[in-house]
Amino acid sequence: MSRDIINFVDALAHEKNVPAEVVFSALEGALTSAVKKRFKEDADISVTINRQTGEYKGVQRWLVVPDEAGLAEPERQELLSDAQEVNPAIKVGEYLEKRLDLEEFGRISAQVAKQAILQRIREAEREQVLKEFLERNESIVSGTIKRMDKGDAIVEIGKVEARLPRSEMIPKENLRSGDRVRAWVKEVNQALRGQQVLLSRVAPEFIKELFEHEVPEIEQGLLEIKAAARDPGIRAKIAVVAYDKRIDPIGTCVGMRGSRVSAVRNELAGEQVDIVLWADDPAEFVIAALAPAQVVSIVVEEDKKTMDVVVDEENHAKAIGTRGQNVRLASALTGWQINIMTPEESKSRKAEENAKLLKLFEEKLDVDEEIASILIEEGFSGLEEVAFVPEHELLDIDGFDAELVAELRSRARAALLTEEIARAEAVESARDLVDIEGLDADKIAKLVQADIKTRDDLAELASDEVMEILAVSEEEAGKIILNARAHWFE
Repeated sequence: MSRDIINFVDALAHEKNVPAEVVFSALEGALTSAVKKRFKEDADISVTINRQTGEYKGVQRWLVVPDEAGLAEPERQELLSDAQEVNPAIKVGEYLEKRLDLEEFGRISAQVAKQAILQRIREAEREQVLKEFLERNESIVSGTIKRMDKGDAIVEIGKVEARLPRSEMIPKENLRSGDRVRAWVKEVNQALRGQQVLLSRVAPEFIKELFEHEVPEIEQGLLEIKAAARDPGIRAKIAVVAYDKRIDPIGTCVGMRGSRVSAVRNELAGEQVDIVLWADDPAEFVIAALAPAQVVSIVVEEDKKTMDVVVDEENHAKAIGTRGQNVRLASALTGWQINIMTPEESKSRKAEENAKLLKLFEEKLDVDEEIASILIEEGFSGLEEVAFVPEHELLDIDGFDAELVAELRSRARAALLTEEIARAEAVESARDLVDIEGLDADKIAKLVQADIKTRDDLAELASDEVMEILAVSEEEAGKIILNARAHWFE
């Protein structure tokens, strides 16, 4: 019998291509389950197999507890006084063990163990196959669609089955069983019971990897794709940079007579690919990303990570693109929110901003319209600049003497201090908002000013209301509202 077990384990391990230890563990688990069926459910029972001889033994054990503690788990515990009748030397915290006679369980155990062992072997096979797949470290894989499952494609990649969800397929392509398909490995989730490898054909990473396969200079480190954005199956933008001045990054990605970019387009169901130069300077990068539109001027607001881009009437449609596609892809590529406007719109917005600034300076600095207008014309855009720029910058303004400059700086600092005190008081009066992610003292002060002082007040607002109060993007507003509502679901 013992030799039979050793032979069984060796044969099964060899057949299934898994370590012998996996088979031993599965067999021990199955035997333990079979033996436990003859005892109460809570019994502490284990079966172990000697790896060299194949002999197996079963043991039931009880934890020794003090007499005064009583038995909280009668099937797993024994009082010290009772345990010492069996083993006088035993102490609290040790285990009293009893050897089980497994002969009567032999036939039953074999039947019960069979399915459990095979199940464990199947799991071990899957683990081994997945391990080998992960060791190859492939970011793009190619396989055959084995079947369709509720719109998703189950793709066979060697011995691995992967899932390509409908949402990760290029919208206009119609994949069927038997088709060959390439995709990017989006995720490997070993906790899933089904296909543990999830694929994507719409992720920006897919187009980056496709270019890396087509352009040897990328693998050589002479060229890099810094960013990618896609409207899957329709249009994409990639940003490239060359680390060798002798290389034309765009021409290299396009290839001789467009061969390289065509190969990528064919894989992506004809998706149009715009290749632009990446730049360290955000404004320069945005201008490149908006091609083919020509930009007249650009205003950067770093704190909001937005750019107001002015284009003439001729380029306005190009900059926005069909259904906003060009500006949307440029925003995704650069990571900046881009607002396209005509010169007239820009002029109108500038006039509105100047009117607000004029009012701010007149009220907070207690000056007339003439002095406030001079400050705006000289490029001052807020009280902080008046209060803290080097003094000589104010003294260099025609008509500004030392006395006036000192007074302006003093009033600006006093106004800022008053605002800071008001902010602190606002935060104190709305402690419920302090821990909400996405809010700082300035935003809380704005909310309090709008009579929003609690999480529930904020949670009940719509995105457009938060956008108006806090002057944030729709995405930021949505996140803030979700964070405010989090306690509803706890």
